[in-house]
Amino acid sequence: MLAAILICGTSVFTACTSDNGDNPAPVDPEEKDAIDYSQKSNWLQIPEITKEFDTFYILATEYVVSSYDEGASPYAAIDNPEMRQKAPFEYDAHASAFQDVTNVFVPFYRQSGLKNSGEVWQRDGNIDAALSGIPYDDITGALDYYFEHYNQGRPFIIAGHSQGSAMCKLVLKKYFKEHPDYYKRMIAAYVIGFSVTKDDLAANPHWKFATGESDTGVIISWNTEGPKNVEQNASTVVLYPGAISINPLNWKLDNTYAPASMNLGSYMPNEKTGKNEIVDVGADAQVNVERGTVVTHAASEPVAPEIADVATQLFGPDGRHASDYSYFYNNIKENVSKRVEAYKTNQK
Repeated sequence: MLAAILICGTSVFTACTSDNGDNPAPVDPEEKDAIDYSQKSNWLQIPEITKEFDTFYILATEYVVSSYDEGASPYAAIDNPEMRQKAPFEYDAHASAFQDVTNVFVPFYRQSGLKNSGEVWQRDGNIDAALSGIPYDDITGALDYYFEHYNQGRPFIIAGHSQGSAMCKLVLKKYFKEHPDYYKRMIAAYVIGFSVTKDDLAANPHWKFATGESDTGVIISWNTEGPKNVEQNASTVVLYPGAISINPLNWKLDNTYAPASMNLGSYMPNEKTGKNEIVDVGADAQVNVERGTVVTHAASEPVAPEIADVATQLFGPDGRHASDYSYFYNNIKENVSKRVEAYKTNQK
């Protein structure tokens, strides 16, 4: 959820985007009326269809700083300026990993603000109550419109980060249970930066967690942290008891160590240009099976001083949440291609 703050230095969104038309009229963020997803202005991206497969990507929390303003709503309006400004940077840092082999669709939605999600987590021990109303209704509305008007029967990936991945979980639990015809066409779900747990799998027998680098119809998930989080057994807003993580370098579920030499390239901001570039930051990876996380010794991204305390509170003293995608970017891109190819082979 804090990723939105930490990726603001990444490069400006340049992926192919349809004309979004006029700016949307101001919307009360807590208004119960459904968002009209026939309006292109309610999508960050509606791509030109050039590929056989799609990705439906759900944004992480971009309603961050302004969610702490006095009198701020718990939920972003669909036209929230902070969300609109930061979302293209998230596309570049995260969702672009899917664009080589899929058409990437990205809706805006009335997401829970960082302040609201943090308060709900402190109260309940999870953020479910922050997501199950307005945000979920918006995402399912976007999915309805996507499947009815844009998908045209193509197999698809669903993906997200942080709050976006929490929304993916709700979609997998509820929406696809109600729409099994869609679910049959799912290549994979990249639920990165939020916990998928053993209890989740037990409660949802239609789910399958990935066991390797090319299985399909599966969930791929991990939460990244540094050694100090392990040493201090830190609690984080995205880490739930019984969490499972797969190693994004060797695609194993056990604690087999993957050295940084297996990393095909991290996608990190250049401090001078502010644009992302492929670099080597020493991003190794090892699953801590007990915590259900991926532990890395990579160099960490700097955290803005004004939100350093919030970052520690939500993600621990050595949280690497903002880099769940960035550290392993080229490995994710390769993995998406492998799963798409495996899906094509399985359909023959």
